[in-house]
Amino acid sequence: MRIAFMGTPEFAVPTLEALVEAGHDVAAVYSQPPRPAGRGKGLKASPVQERAQSMGIEVRTPLSLKAEDEQRAFADLGLDAAVVAAYGLILPEPILQAPRHGCLNVHGSVLPRWRGAAPIQRAILAGDERTGVTIMAMERGLDTGPMYAVRETEIGGKTAGELTQELAAMGAALMVEVLKDLGAYPPVPQPEDGVTYAGKVEKREARLDFSKPAEAVERQIRAFNPSPGAFFQYGRERIKVLAAQVRKARGEPGTVLDEGLTVACGSGSILATIVQRAGRGAMAPAELLRGFPILPGARLE
Repeated sequence: MRIAFMGTPEFAVPTLEALVEAGHDVAAVYSQPPRPAGRGKGLKASPVQERAQSMGIEVRTPLSLKAEDEQRAFADLGLDAAVVAAYGLILPEPILQAPRHGCLNVHGSVLPRWRGAAPIQRAILAGDERTGVTIMAMERGLDTGPMYAVRETEIGGKTAGELTQELAAMGAALMVEVLKDLGAYPPVPQPEDGVTYAGKVEKREARLDFSKPAEAVERQIRAFNPSPGAFFQYGRERIKVLAAQVRKARGEPGTVLDEGLTVACGSGSILATIVQRAGRGAMAPAELLRGFPILPGARLE
């Protein structure tokens, strides 16, 4: 098939690679424009743009697809299909209608649960036992299109980073499978029941809320690992918690209960197992506490 690929973050890269490996003719790759990054705030290309360029594929990075000239340039590609994975821009109707088989999306949830921008993080935060990927036909609504195929996996104790890698690989393989024989995957309307929305993650959500049960706090830590990183404030220091275990010890929420950085929650407690100070690498709590004491009885915010 002659395909345009549209994606931006690391989640989308395996699908691009899988399409090329399967022998599809990727006529162009669309990705969001380079953004300021790092301390110098220099422009940095997206992971998809970097990978596409390394493969010798033309990359287009429009700020929007609303302009007629952008829509004409897309239509002129003469596409059989467009494959979309976490692109991040709205596709106007002329874009959706241009390819012969329309636009197919790799979405990181089992629809209709967790439509929207952050399905992986929201599934972990909510305590879902399972999630997966959906290959869907795109339409004007937010992730409302009919579904070609679904594949599921258990969440268990996975972080958002780990789950993202797993679902990215799963979605790439499933997309190739669907495109191999579209006739074998008639699109099915999404169920009307069970619709939930996965709003974009805000940085303020990453502050640990020790008033919640320990299980919810531990999920918060996994949901925001690696980004933006769940954290607590102690004095002027912001400490990220990258991993933790649930414990039964009790106390006033936010209070440090021992010399190993066990922190009381609304019910139970968490034992931090991997932490990170600003500007430092990840470390065990013992290493942190040697240079930055947090004594039993201290209150974390």
